[in-house]
Amino acid sequence: MFETLILILDATMRVSTPLILAALAGLYAERSGIVDIGLEGKILGSAFAAAAGAAVYGSAWIGLGFGILASVFLAMVHGFACITHRGDHIVSGVAINTVVAGLTVTLGLDWFGMGGQTPTLSGDARFLSITFPFADALADVPVIGLIYSELLSGHNVLVYLAFLMVPATYWVVYKTRFGLRLRATGENPHAVDTAGISVALVRYRALIICGVLCGIAGAYLSTAHNAGFLKDMSAGKGYMALAALIFGKWRPVPVLFACLLFGFLDAVAVRLQGVVIPGIGEVPVQAIEVLPYVLTVLLLAGFIGKAVGPKAVGRPYVKERA
Repeated sequence: MFETLILILDATMRVSTPLILAALAGLYAERSGIVDIGLEGKILGSAFAAAAGAAVYGSAWIGLGFGILASVFLAMVHGFACITHRGDHIVSGVAINTVVAGLTVTLGLDWFGMGGQTPTLSGDARFLSITFPFADALADVPVIGLIYSELLSGHNVLVYLAFLMVPATYWVVYKTRFGLRLRATGENPHAVDTAGISVALVRYRALIICGVLCGIAGAYLSTAHNAGFLKDMSAGKGYMALAALIFGKWRPVPVLFACLLFGFLDAVAVRLQGVVIPGIGEVPVQAIEVLPYVLTVLLLAGFIGKAVGPKAVGRPYVKERA
């Protein structure tokens, strides 16, 4: 029983990684006042760019660079529409999601001729697991050995990076001058402007960070968690990250726990496949796959209470004339 729990928690860490990165990306954007429903598109676009780059150059790190560049580019497109031209944030985000969903398949067909997929990655083209010192030797030690060798050890570098980004985000948002300006911009951009700080610059910087984090999330999906790009492989993770952001009320640590909860539900759903329940029989695979999404909606609808985001989020900023 304990071993099963450890295996589920181990799977939870892997599944939660892109959610954590994407949710933190959304946190930076929305704390600055930008609604970013385009997280899904940025994850998908960066997953394709990372896999394509890794396949061509044979390096997962080069692939990661391409993934980040693609995601930052999409973030800047969103910023150009919403900040510079004061466009509707939701429309811009949906447009990015729609365009990327079609463009990745089209480019995949044109470049690789594999039905919209990229070639299978192996060796240096993937981020491989890192084994901690003495993990194999301690594997048979009761309790502690299993936790160290199975739960803590054996993940790739992007998993550890995702979890490190939580305290880093907390420090940036709450302990730095940029974080103070970020939060002020999302709450009262007119006061920020009056203080002589460019609202547009703060928001663009927030979107650059958002793009970097989404780029890492997408690269993780295609070059670490999987061995290549597949059509629509983001599978709604951007939307789940937004749900986790709301569930965590725009704060880094609660957002982390929300992502872990959604990841845990997903990991449990995978473990339930093929299980026969007395009086019901074998649970259909489709019902198991939809379980995390259904529970996400139920949790958001009934258990988080009133979630109030930054006051200026989603509102175009118009500079007051003297």
